[in-house]
Amino acid sequence: MVEIRSYHYDPDKFEAYKQWAVDEAVPFLKDNLNIVGFWVDNGMAPELSGNTPMDLPLGSANITWIIAWKDDLDRAEGHRRVFEGEGWQDIWSRHPDANGYLQMEARFAEPV
Repeated sequence: MVEIRSYHYDPDKFEAYKQWAVDEAVPFLKDNLNIVGFWVDNGMAPELSGNTPMDLPLGSANITWIIAWKDDLDRAEGHRRVFEGEGWQDIWSRHPDANGYLQMEARFAEPV
């Protein structure tokens, strides 16, 4: 299964977040998790289509990343091992603004 994480991070603080993510968070996460990809908004407007397109109050997520897991148990163990460990705590201590997450969403999917 994959975990698709989408964040709406405060646009006023986004550049500092992006620098921290590129320099510190992403390399650590890639070394410690099965990261499929990590994407940050590039400033282009989203394309909305369909029968009922909606421009939501927060807009589109400006950070998206995907982690591959074997199953729920693997995910629980991985989160505990990585996010409660000293390495992540050290990186997190340099986060530019941990309160800048306006909304965070985790979705789960399986390959077809």
